[in-house]
Amino acid sequence: MGNRLVPVILLVLLGIVHAQLWFGRGSLPNVTQMQQKLDAQRLQNAQAQQANDRLAAEVRDLKEGLEMVEEKARMELGMVKPNEIYVQIAR
Repeated sequence: MGNRLVPVILLVLLGIVHAQLWFGRGSLPNVTQMQQKLDAQRLQNAQAQQANDRLAAEVRDLKEGLEMVEEKARMELGMVKPNEIYVQIAR
């Protein structure tokens, strides 16, 4: 009886490990799902980094010169210089 019990216990343990591989926390479907989430997060991070880079460039331009300030005033506030005619083209 004792020599039959060891293989049975080993087979049960092998079955448990195998079940964990397919259905548990570190299962293959779970790892695939987490990899997809990671890829989506990396894409979001890349997009956020591009937005941050654009904003940093805009801040740098605002600190360095008045050209950006003038452009912003013209586009957002409708600034017009003296002796200048404002023409808006609708698209």
